[in-house]
Amino acid sequence: MSEPVTPISTLPSAWALLDAALRARYPVHVSYHGRCRLICPHALGWIKGRPMVLGYQSGGQTTSGALDADPRKRWRCMFVDEVDQVTAAEPAGQWQTADNYNSAHPFAAIDEVAVAVGPSARP
Repeated sequence: MSEPVTPISTLPSAWALLDAALRARYPVHVSYHGRCRLICPHALGWIKGRPMVLGYQSGGQTTSGALDADPRKRWRCMFVDEVDQVTAAEPAGQWQTADNYNSAHPFAAIDEVAVAVGPSARP
């Protein structure tokens, strides 16, 4: 039996900003667990009933120190209700992704996809 999906009326405030960035394909700064990260949101949905964003991190802080040199290892899964702040990257940066992104199934990060960047996301 699948977990219930969060009703739209109870989505965290960060959801709308991440959704807009995903649809327009622009990077955003997010504050998550005390770290500022520059991400390109690729998918929004739910995992076990909690809102989740899958983003490609192109800058900012990480929990492990330096950002990995391998673009395929820059994916970040974040619970949207734990994102403290979302702001557009200024000046607007370039949308980034990696070749291991699959819009049909964005990793195991999301059980139920609400919106995802399609296969034409690659620059």
